Amino acid sequence: MDGLLLFNKPILWTSHDAVDFIRRKAGQKGVGHAGTLDPLATGLLLILLGKWTKRQDELMGLDKSYEGTILFGSETDSYDMDGKLRVVPDASHLTAEKVSEVFSSFTGKISQAPPAFSALKLNGKKMYELARSGEEIVPKNRDVTVHEFHLNYFHDNEAAFSLLCSKGTYVRSLAYDAGKKLGTGAVLSSLVRTSIGSFPLSDALTQSEVQSLTPKQFEERLFVENLSRA
Repeated sequence: MDGLLLFNKPILWTSHDAVDFIRRKAGQKGVGHAGTLDPLATGLLLILLGKWTKRQDELMGLDKSYEGTILFGSETDSYDMDGKLRVVPDASHLTAEKVSEVFSSFTGKISQAPPAFSALKLNGKKMYELARSGEEIVPKNRDVTVHEFHLNYFHDNEAAFSLLCSKGTYVRSLAYDAGKKLGTGAVLSSLVRTSIGSFPLSDALTQSEVQSLTPKQFEERLFVENLSRA
């Protein structure tokens, strides 16, 4: 089969878990994805089958949108809830206005350092493997573009946000940098990818929906046209 499947990745699955799941369902090895999601993140993952695996770079270049939450007054070495907790200053003085102002300061073209606990490679090895072995990691900054970074609400030191950004943007790093700028520390507490290009999460299939499809129904759900909608 050749085509693109919109998949709603469950929490705690790696992107590779999702690819393996679709490989078993499709009964073919030629399956990949365009744009990694962390295990604690959920939402839209583009699964590529057959000839569409050759379009990975093209699809990875599309802008992405997210919704999530950031908890201030906490900090971990992974910048999300999966890491080791660090002691940080109290954040009880924060206000929605201060948080919104800081979010706005990260829009446009920015330079950010990826988390040490990431799948990026350093000297031929994935950085999270080096970090877990106790090696000190100093990631190189990368230029990314944040089109929109909006505060939706703020309560009990937790901010709900919506984000539209370019490829290569680490939302965990945005959370960490926002906490650093406010002097309180921060950790990404939840994340959902809601779109890639013009492909929406609302069109994606869940794990149970994929499992229930017959082979013919599965093939019918593949997007096989040109990328005019992307």
